[in-house]
Amino acid sequence: MRTVQGAALDGLRARVRALAARRRPERAGRSPRGEAPLADRGPAVPGLGAGAPGRRTSVKESVRYAAPAQAPQTTARAALAGFGVLLRGLTRPRPGEVRTSAAALRALRARHGDAPALVRTRSGRTVLVLLDPQDLRRFYAEPVSVLAAAPPDKCRGLNPEEPADSGCSRGELRAERREVSAEVLAAGRPVHPSCGPFLAALAEEARHLTASASATAVTLDLARARYAVHRAARRIVLGDAAAADEELSGWLTQLRAGSRSSRGGRVRSVRSVHDKARARIEEYAARADGDTLVGRAARHADPTGTLDPVGQAQHWLLAMDAVPGTLLRTLLLLGAHPAEQDLATAEAAAEAAAGADRGELPRLRACVRESLRLYPVVPDLIRVTRAETEWRGVRYPAGTSVLVPAAFHQRDPERVPAAHVFVPGRWKNPGADQDIRMAPFSHGGGRCPGDQLGLMATAALCAEVLRGHRVTGTRPVLDPVGPLPATLDPQGIRLGLTRR
Repeated sequence: MRTVQGAALDGLRARVRALAARRRPERAGRSPRGEAPLADRGPAVPGLGAGAPGRRTSVKESVRYAAPAQAPQTTARAALAGFGVLLRGLTRPRPGEVRTSAAALRALRARHGDAPALVRTRSGRTVLVLLDPQDLRRFYAEPVSVLAAAPPDKCRGLNPEEPADSGCSRGELRAERREVSAEVLAAGRPVHPSCGPFLAALAEEARHLTASASATAVTLDLARARYAVHRAARRIVLGDAAAADEELSGWLTQLRAGSRSSRGGRVRSVRSVHDKARARIEEYAARADGDTLVGRAARHADPTGTLDPVGQAQHWLLAMDAVPGTLLRTLLLLGAHPAEQDLATAEAAAEAAAGADRGELPRLRACVRESLRLYPVVPDLIRVTRAETEWRGVRYPAGTSVLVPAAFHQRDPERVPAAHVFVPGRWKNPGADQDIRMAPFSHGGGRCPGDQLGLMATAALCAEVLRGHRVTGTRPVLDPVGPLPATLDPQGIRLGLTRR
């Protein structure tokens, strides 16, 4: 028996089909039935460079002259549809979408060559995707006045009164804060001036990574890694008095998760947590010694009185959130490659025997870099043009989003040897850190000023684990010779450690 709801649904479907039939003659190049509309799955402009050589074209002009004959083939359409799905969640890619994105980007490159491609997402947003290393070089070299960086996740929610597009701070103030941050974090220096106290804190907190009631076996997972890293981070940033302050870390986690909302109650809640976290950090900062990051920042000359060591401390604490996942992935990869693990263990043991506090560990740092190449913390970099900008003869209006798919470029088998294989030795080559395709810490003026400190901390924690234990069991199980998976969710990593 037909239901009223069923009859109503059939009637609605009939009306939709009738409306589509009336509009069909007006829609040249209509996509096959059951597929996404053409605008949802392909570039919004014809192939760049398709016109006369040297001809300058604006985006509006390109869209106006788009012709059905230039539509991509069905297979390319399907790939680009998958790319549209990825672009809906650029800041937080879902598991499994990296592989889809790589296929879509290969389809884009097959159609456009290396020219930048303007892609319209299903949400209606347009993004200019850079596929050529030469365009990457320009992307990293452009000043903030031309390409403005979107605020990173670690900045969101820290200050409920800060504008959403602030990039954490604006203009000259932002540049001044970045300069102070670079000096405090010793940007570009492999070993931080306070490496002695920092390495001591890391060594002491590493015991939480391997603590177990069993005399022979330990299981290391993300919760254990976070606990140890957060304790070490609080000591490095604020001093030993903050080591056990789990409440502070909880507040900062709430601030990151509860970024601004249109609801007044939500904003008030975020502001309350922000005020409590700031007051707690101010307490630690007032008695922090000069070797801590907040102590070093407080000593910095501030003639204008605009610098904020407490705010910087919040960002540094949240930036350390990337270390636990990177630590687990690096140890997982070493567990799957016993020869590399033996070499890393020998380096860690040699440094301990020499009593060195230098924290150099070049082999282990290379392992961490390779882990970040395979599984970058930020797989896609997005900036926004502040004025009309020209790329390869095509003008794009202000407000255009420009995307560098960093994860794709770092694992591009057409240009990166052994792209899907764990090869730490590649980072020992001269100039490897300047390779524009490799951007685990970005390049140019947007490079992370804490990259060396992060490498030092992660390598030191790996060394502490390997000196007393061997990674003998891993989950997931990785193929030591075949291509590595596109994603590795640290939540699912379990490492079996056996005492030496």
